[in-house]
Amino acid sequence: MLEQLSEKIINAALEVHMQLGGPGLLETVYESALYHELTLRGLFSQRQLPIPVIYKGAPIRKPLYLDLLVENQIVVEVKALEADNVYYRAQLYTHLRLMNLPHGLLINFGKENLKQGILPVINESAIKK
Repeated sequence: MLEQLSEKIINAALEVHMQLGGPGLLETVYESALYHELTLRGLFSQRQLPIPVIYKGAPIRKPLYLDLLVENQIVVEVKALEADNVYYRAQLYTHLRLMNLPHGLLINFGKENLKQGILPVINESAIKK
């Protein structure tokens, strides 16, 4: 089920990349277009969703924000940068842990070939629960 949903998200991202081109636009442009494309494909998505940061039962800071949550199952982190950075994978993994979700996709529209900019991230602790 998650594999099929991931494939739908990736296909939507490929369509956005084909229509808008890449690299060259701001991250927020790609994020907005991907959100719209997912909606056109009948997928429920939430954008800029706040994630509370809770420590021992208490919120300890303002919430973090994830780019997209698709079908309440897959977190999508959108980037538009030429260079890869391990921080982006760690950021997505943190969002997965805070949401207790098992699967996310890092999609970097800053690559000439978008397939090189797609990285699945797995939160093993959410899978085991």
